Amino acid sequence: MAITAALVKELRDSTGAGMMDAKKALTETAGDMEAAVDWLRTKGLAKAAKKSGRTAAEGLVAVAVSGGKGIAVEVNSETDFVGKNADFQKMVAGIADVALTVSDVDALKAADMGGKSVEQTVTDAVAVIGENMSVRRMSALEGSTVVSYVHNAAAPGMGKIGVLLAMDGGDEALGKQIAMHIAAVNPAALSEADMDASVVEKEKQVQMDIARESGKPEAVIEKMIVGRMKKFVAEATLLNQSFVVNPDVTVGQAAADAGATITGFARLEVGEGIEVVKEDFAAEVAKAAQG
Repeated sequence: MAITAALVKELRDSTGAGMMDAKKALTETAGDMEAAVDWLRTKGLAKAAKKSGRTAAEGLVAVAVSGGKGIAVEVNSETDFVGKNADFQKMVAGIADVALTVSDVDALKAADMGGKSVEQTVTDAVAVIGENMSVRRMSALEGSTVVSYVHNAAAPGMGKIGVLLAMDGGDEALGKQIAMHIAAVNPAALSEADMDASVVEKEKQVQMDIARESGKPEAVIEKMIVGRMKKFVAEATLLNQSFVVNPDVTVGQAAADAGATITGFARLEVGEGIEVVKEDFAAEVAKAAQG
């Protein structure tokens, strides 16, 4: 059977494959469209597996709120360009909707999304878009009032930083301001009681070592450490931070003045904590040539 341009276009349109891949698939399957789709799918999944070792540190964080529950989900890609892709954004929005029905990222990956799991949906997208992608993490928050905020939005409800804020009392306007503060300042914890004890102890030891370098007596050093640790906690905890909207008050005080109590927050930033190994251009070309 002759492999016409019309056949190649039809296969490209239905699969998202490249022109040469579509033509080869039709050649290998003697023009059988259904078989060609299967051939591309097989090859596409093989490519997806090959790409799975590449670092995916870009992408989007999507947020969604419904019925007193909010979620934030990070879906990674290899390049920022894919984050601007309409098909990728549509997939991320769908994943966020599914996330509202589950409690953690493992359950999210296994959850149904249009007849197949979220994880399989992402794998199929890898084959079409041509980059490694993954659902990296998810945060869920519940409260009487849950507010979301997205910084550097690429599309409604998704961007580079996603924030959730839960509180009792107050209104959405206050919640948005505090959520914007969280996006900008990135607090480590809600309050001193919520801080990681090992982090606090490590900082205390560092400050003690610094103070001892001054040669001051231990009694003086102990008093110095009290003040330095108080400052450390204030700068690291949301309730004790100076409110960016009004630096004369803390976030906790601003909430209290508005009749609100902050009960929790979550902040996800795309690529946070991922180590990206940079290669020079010549090395990238050499690697690509080797397949």
